[in-house]
Amino acid sequence: MKKVLLPLLAASILALGTQESDAQSRYRTALGLGIDLGDGPTLVGPQIKHFFDGTNAGNAQVLFGDDVTVLGVDYSYNQPISGANGLSWYVGIGPQLAFIDRGRWWFGDDDWDGNETFVALRPAVGLEFKIPSAPFAFHFDWKPWWNLSNNSHFEPARFTLGFKFTLK
Repeated sequence: MKKVLLPLLAASILALGTQESDAQSRYRTALGLGIDLGDGPTLVGPQIKHFFDGTNAGNAQVLFGDDVTVLGVDYSYNQPISGANGLSWYVGIGPQLAFIDRGRWWFGDDDWDGNETFVALRPAVGLEFKIPSAPFAFHFDWKPWWNLSNNSHFEPARFTLGFKFTLK
């Protein structure tokens, strides 16, 4: 009986320890500040990220800049980096709507001076670090802007930074 119980007990303790370690570096929902920068205007605003399970997450943000408001949602596939507690990589994609009040948008016509709505698709590849001992996470990604409307345009030099407070 001891020969069966001892290995079973050891396996249970190992499994619980692995789950606890994973729980320290992961979170369920995070609220924070997103910064979108690169070629064109710098945009800043609130964001929320929510994990549906261990690898699949959704992110929503509202970003503001000079005469522009961007609404966006993204899906991302997330995986921890082995041996780097709290560090993970992700890939994702999502639609964005840019509402321009007036002025020139970075891929617009130089003479354009009106109100317009742009529809875009934005892929993302990035890294996220969740501080294991604190409720904070940070991310950096490459997130190009692929405008699908009004003179379709692809802007590869766009990046985002995020600073989040994590909730369980």
